[in-house]
Amino acid sequence: MKVIVIGPKGKMGRLITSVAASRDDMELTAGIGPAGRSYIGQDLGTAAMTGSELGVPVTDDLKSVIDDCDVIIDFSTKETSMEVLKLAVSHKKALVCGTTGFDADEMQQFQDAAREIPMLYAANTSKLVNIMNRLLELVTSTLKDEIDIEILEMHDQWKKDAPSGTSKEMGEIMARALGKELDETAVYGREGESPRKPGTIGYHSLRAGNIPSSHTVFFGGMGERLEITHHSYNWECFARGACDCAAFLAGKAPGFYTIKDVLNL
Repeated sequence: MKVIVIGPKGKMGRLITSVAASRDDMELTAGIGPAGRSYIGQDLGTAAMTGSELGVPVTDDLKSVIDDCDVIIDFSTKETSMEVLKLAVSHKKALVCGTTGFDADEMQQFQDAAREIPMLYAANTSKLVNIMNRLLELVTSTLKDEIDIEILEMHDQWKKDAPSGTSKEMGEIMARALGKELDETAVYGREGESPRKPGTIGYHSLRAGNIPSSHTVFFGGMGERLEITHHSYNWECFARGACDCAAFLAGKAPGFYTIKDVLNL
């Protein structure tokens, strides 16, 4: 499988490049960076600091190299990802996107693209996070209005969106288990609000230092509580998951896929 990595200088792009380069089932064909960056024109291995040259370039023109790939892996920015999506559709290339922070209309564009290309969107590509999601669904569907639900998510100081895309996905899963929509149940922060409104899902976002990613869901009952937590020590688990997602798309028909399909969850 021939792979293009978007944003190979970013924290996820570097790791995805390194993981893809180590796999026997993947061949890197290009890295794509923003126009004007100093690393445009460098070898992809040099730009991504893999420790060796990979013999393929970093360019700022996806259109010029897109036809020589099978799949694009994109963990970049909202603005970049929307441009990547358009080119992936026009050139009929499979796309794995892990960028977060899209609004409902933007997410609909990914859904629409799936009619023409194999499209896999994953707010979080960690295997353990997605297994955690199944546990959250089980607890919520079993206990329903017997519990209060609160989500605490922590990320580094550079994280652009809050709450995180992963925590939003968790909230959506639990809201559906309650027969509701997240928009009608989510409460973001709680300054001056008391008592707690039953049936809501509380969100609390911490941004500090270089915390990689941490999500805890609290299920509060009377006289007891359950906490389900995932901590990532670094971003390697997400990079490995992203490459697994790309490999999954090999030979797939157009459609909207998720990491649940990859993991058979």
